[in-house]
Amino acid sequence: MQSEFACDVRAGLSKPQKELHSKYLYDDLGSALFDAITLLPEYGLTRADERLLIRYAPAIPREFSCVAELGSGSGRKTRPVLEALRGPRYFPIDVSCAALDRCHHELAGAAEIVPIEASYLDGLTHVAAHRNGDPLLVLFLGSTVGNFEPRCRTEFLAQVRSRMRTGDALLVGFDLLKPVEMLLAAYDDPAGVTAAFNLNLLGRVNRELDGNFDLRAFCHEARFDPNGHRIEMHLNSRCDQTVKIRRADFSCTLREGETIWTESSHKFAEDEIPPMARAAGFECETQWIDREWPFCESLWRAS
Repeated sequence: MQSEFACDVRAGLSKPQKELHSKYLYDDLGSALFDAITLLPEYGLTRADERLLIRYAPAIPREFSCVAELGSGSGRKTRPVLEALRGPRYFPIDVSCAALDRCHHELAGAAEIVPIEASYLDGLTHVAAHRNGDPLLVLFLGSTVGNFEPRCRTEFLAQVRSRMRTGDALLVGFDLLKPVEMLLAAYDDPAGVTAAFNLNLLGRVNRELDGNFDLRAFCHEARFDPNGHRIEMHLNSRCDQTVKIRRADFSCTLREGETIWTESSHKFAEDEIPPMARAAGFECETQWIDREWPFCESLWRAS
C-alpha cells in the first residue's frame, strides 16, 4: 500500500500546475533549514513574533494549565508563554522527531513536556483525550496559518475548535501586509538558505520515494500574487526533463520554465482577523501588533 506521501506527490505532480504540499517541506533536514531561515536578517517575521511574545506573554490569562503547540519546531520562542503561565503541562506537536528533541532540550525546566510526533489535528486529538479537564491554550505561532488557502484555512481552524472546549483559547500569529520588496527578500535571501529549504523537498522525494530529481536542474523562485495577497514559492525547471518516482509508481515530464508550486504564504490586513475567528467558532479577545515588521498575535476564545 502506498504511503500518504507517495499518494500526495503523485496527485500534486499530475495537476496542470504541478505542486507539492508545503507540509512535506518539514522533514528533519527541512526543519533544521527553516530554523536557519529564522536567523536571516531578511526574515523579520520570527523576530517580530518573539518580540510580541516576550512583551505580551504576561498578559495572557493565567488560567491555562495545559498548553498545546501546533508545529512547535525547536520551541525557542515558546518559553515566555510557558514561564508566564508558571509551568503548565506542555504538548509540543510536530511531524519532525528531531525538532521535538530540540524542543525538549530548549525548554527543559520551563514546563512538564509531553512531545507528540503527529500532524496538527491528530496531535490535538491526543491532547484532548489527555488534558484531564485542564483549561487549554493552543499555540499556532509564526505565520503557518497563512500557508492555508482561504477555504481550507477556515475548515482547519474549525477543526481545531472542534477539539477544544468553550473557554479554551487559541493564540495564533498572522504576518501582515507590507511592502512587496520586504516580502520577496524574506523568501529569496541572498545566502540561498530558503532556496536550499525549498529544494530539499525534491531531495526528500528522492530519499523516501526513490525519485531521481536532479536538484541542480531546478531553481528556487519566490513571487508575489497581488490578488491573493500571498507569496508563492516555486521550483522552476531549468530544462526539459522527465522524473521517475519509483515508490509512487509515477513519472512526470517538465518543460523548461515549468514550475512546481511548493508553498503559499498569505499576508493579512488587521481587520480580516476577527471575522476569521468568528467563522471558525471563536471570538477575537485581543490583538497585539508589531510595527517594526508588521505582524499580529491574536488571542481567540472558544465560544
